[in-house]
Amino acid sequence: MTAADTKAAGPPVPVPRAPEKTGTSPSEQGAAGPRPKKRRKKGELLPYLLILPAILAIAAVYVYPLIKTVIMSFQDLGRAALWGNGETPWVGFEQFTNILGDPEFWSVVGRTVVFMTICVVLTMGIGLLIALMMLRVSTWVRIVLTVALIAAWSMPLMVAASVFRWLSDSDYGLINTLLADITGNEDRWLGHNWFLDPWQGFGIITLLVVWGAIPFVVITMYAALTQVPKELEEAAALDGASAFGVYRYVTWPVIKPVFTMVATLSVIWDFNVFGQIWLLRGNKPEPEYETLGLYSFSKAFESTSFSQGSAIALITVLMLSGVAVYYLRQLIKTGEVE
Repeated sequence: MTAADTKAAGPPVPVPRAPEKTGTSPSEQGAAGPRPKKRRKKGELLPYLLILPAILAIAAVYVYPLIKTVIMSFQDLGRAALWGNGETPWVGFEQFTNILGDPEFWSVVGRTVVFMTICVVLTMGIGLLIALMMLRVSTWVRIVLTVALIAAWSMPLMVAASVFRWLSDSDYGLINTLLADITGNEDRWLGHNWFLDPWQGFGIITLLVVWGAIPFVVITMYAALTQVPKELEEAAALDGASAFGVYRYVTWPVIKPVFTMVATLSVIWDFNVFGQIWLLRGNKPEPEYETLGLYSFSKAFESTSFSQGSAIALITVLMLSGVAVYYLRQLIKTGEVE
């Protein structure tokens, strides 16, 4: 065949293919019988059985007390009813209206918020600075600092409170002695009682709270800082960025999710501070030192108004629920990024 014959013949016409069978008809399916059920893999339920004891323990420790607190907050539970010697009347929202209409309650709320804010700001600021410093020191200094932080973190609260009570003691306290030596004014500082003034007393309490919280913040933030790519920091420095610019535009975006989660946890912890104030004030804090946790305890056990104490505790839980939801959202976002 010549080229002219090929051109005259034109392109070849494609032949349509017969459709292939992609499935079976309903009659064939019926004839084949029902599909076999999917069998469970061996050991598929084992993980759920392993975590069942933990779930039951959490339910016993957290869920039941929470339900009991909600029930008690709508009752008028006194000492006689607590021991089963009297009836417990239902009063509806009376406990909540009495609490929310009490000016003392709002004074305690304001004191708690201010105290929590100062503790969180100092904890996160100092903790982040120490974590940044750990990146620039030698290995042996970093190891010594880490051991010291873990030792401080593992110290029991009662021991730490006893140390700070000795440091701030009016007669033999180290703080008063140092201030007297530095200023040369022994009459002013020797014998000075820090807890006569609530502002000064809360200063000592804040030192104890921040001292106990810094190790967790430092170790967590240092771990986050080690995940910052060194190549990005070096590239930013070569492009002329200052040290603050490198931190702002390279380091901070990487550590921001961890910083946010740690700060949220610090808000929850510092809002519920109880033991530090209780121990530093000799197991009987003055009304000027009451935060929401101590205020709830005082109403429940000193005034024997258990329902009112439960209502205050429930209001505290509702106040912190927004913070807890924000923390969970940040946790989910971090998981999605990873």
